[in-house]
Amino acid sequence: MINDKYEGLLPQGIFFDMDGLLVDTEPYWLQTERELMAEFGVDWQSEDQLFCLGGPMEKVGRYMSDLAESKQSPEWFASELIDRMAEKFTLISPMPGISQLLSEISKNHIPAALVSASPRRLVDAVLASIPNHPFSLSISADDVVRGKPHPDPYLKAATLLRVAIENSLILEDSPTGVTAARASGAWVVAVPHIAPIAPAQRSVVIETLAGASVTSLWNLVRG
Repeated sequence: MINDKYEGLLPQGIFFDMDGLLVDTEPYWLQTERELMAEFGVDWQSEDQLFCLGGPMEKVGRYMSDLAESKQSPEWFASELIDRMAEKFTLISPMPGISQLLSEISKNHIPAALVSASPRRLVDAVLASIPNHPFSLSISADDVVRGKPHPDPYLKAATLLRVAIENSLILEDSPTGVTAARASGAWVVAVPHIAPIAPAQRSVVIETLAGASVTSLWNLVRG
């Protein structure tokens, strides 16, 4: 239960995206994508990363396989990318402002979940790297039939947390993730990390979470 002092001033639930929002994994994704595709004679460009930003992995695997002239299957590329990324996840660090937000969530007992387009293996690796995190559950790409940009991962998380999605807050960084978040009916704070995000109803776009609190974000997004 939320601390009574803050009742009505905080969201019923709060949901975090993972890559590029919770933790700074995007540089490792780019490095790994470039290394993998170079082995097939493909020069992986920034526009290729933008196309794949936010997943799902099936889309990334198909795109890589097409660029590599089907020398390996989409499934092979997706699996190989995950394996290589898992080896690097011990190096990740939280994005600016995240540690403070997680501490505030724990202090005020706000129901929270991690909702990612990454596979379960990588989600679990990230959770293991964050001591005393406040997430009572996590949703990975393996836990839903339709991942982002569909709202299903966020709707499932809200159902499992037993909170009203329309009274909840989602933090996202990619256009794919923001599309899913906005479609869920939640209030959305977008923090673009690589690709730009246009404003929309029930959401705000900010440059960084550094110095932010859950209360300030909740007040900001609701105007």
